[in-house]
Amino acid sequence: MTAADTDTLFRPDLLAKYNANGPRYTSYPTALQFRDDFSLTDYTRAAADPHAANTDLSLYFHIPFCDTVCFYCGCNKVVTKNRAHARPYLDRLKREVALQAALFDTTRVVSQLHWGGGTPTFLSHDEMAELMVATREHFQLAPDAHGEYSIEVDPREASPATVAHLRAMGFNRLSLGVQDFDPRVQQAINRIQPVEMTSSVMHAARAHGFHSIGVDLIYGLPHQTVDSFSSTLDTMLALAPDRLSVFGYAHMPQRFKMQRQMDPATLPSPEVRLAILRLVIERLTDAGYVYIGMDHFALPSDELARAQAQRTLHRNFQGYSTRAECDLIGFGASSIGKVGDVYAQNAKELPAWANAIDAGRLAITRGVRLTPDDRLRRDVITQLMCNLELRFDEFDAAYGIRFTEAFAPELARLQSFADDGLVSIGARRLDVLPAGRMLVRNIAMVFDRYLGQQALERFSRTL
Repeated sequence: MTAADTDTLFRPDLLAKYNANGPRYTSYPTALQFRDDFSLTDYTRAAADPHAANTDLSLYFHIPFCDTVCFYCGCNKVVTKNRAHARPYLDRLKREVALQAALFDTTRVVSQLHWGGGTPTFLSHDEMAELMVATREHFQLAPDAHGEYSIEVDPREASPATVAHLRAMGFNRLSLGVQDFDPRVQQAINRIQPVEMTSSVMHAARAHGFHSIGVDLIYGLPHQTVDSFSSTLDTMLALAPDRLSVFGYAHMPQRFKMQRQMDPATLPSPEVRLAILRLVIERLTDAGYVYIGMDHFALPSDELARAQAQRTLHRNFQGYSTRAECDLIGFGASSIGKVGDVYAQNAKELPAWANAIDAGRLAITRGVRLTPDDRLRRDVITQLMCNLELRFDEFDAAYGIRFTEAFAPELARLQSFADDGLVSIGARRLDVLPAGRMLVRNIAMVFDRYLGQQALERFSRTL
């Protein structure tokens, strides 16, 4: 990428103008629209829908336990050093697998599986294998070449032997939490992770034939500077992951009390945050990574980049996905599923989830059934977030509308975005321009009919 290209992509004046709180759109409507009076009948009806027989399944398992707490983290987690807590949780997960499987046609192929947390490798090797065996007993997993089976790994919790064990179990993709390699930053966020820990896991993953290795970094953490983050990028580029997610840290101490352990005076200024973001884009694109959009980068050979090129990229509750049409079943406390036109979330608190499973029933406590308008807007927002374009005739054909008439108010609101060079609006399509890639959340927000009803402070900043 040339300096001129970067200047087109990175416009500090526009980034400052549009930087605001907003959804990441891992779903639409977002979880803030989920209702506590959601009917389980809607979920079970969607699960039994015979029209979904040719649709693959995606399974998500939430493992909430962490050995230590990272001060920046806003995930639903249980911090404990007592590994014995995993046993009752695992036993209930296995019962939940059976309860969910009873609702579905289990001849449907599972082409995507993901374990997240927390720290999934908090489980012992035997416990992880036990959960995978139980999953295979109730669901039909696609062969390795046709399935996307991923797990989030904390390198502090995973040895090369763990990586070998995960591959033998059937996982073929790893997502590694790193955040920053600088020792001072690691000390401030309570995540001490020497480079050697990360490199040994990545080398082992390559040796055992994992299809893709992804890494998470965070900018905006205490003590970060442009020079310090440049050093982190030097180290990371030498390790050459297949994909990178570089998130902006969202400081919300009023919601996440552990963030109060960090001195806000040590957080980088907004100007430094933007300078780090510019550095990230320059360094990663110069190194050959494709800027997928928002905060994701992938090598051209990675399936994420290939999916975007083929217009098959999708969004789900784990972020970007290459499997667009899967029904997603969530297992574990706080997990969210998407089945047909229904979103359903399990009880967030561990005791409530456990009580439901012990009583022999699903732990779903919140959810929403999508309206026809929701489905249309979900499609619009997904196309923007994933393909960075809207082809109006596709919506006309799929929904029996005239896009330019149905969304005339939204297109009018987007004119200011067009004037600022973020989008191009033609008679038949809308395209997100290079300068708009970092602000694609803001562009998508124009089509969100619920934003006026939502407390925007519940969302992170778009940059």
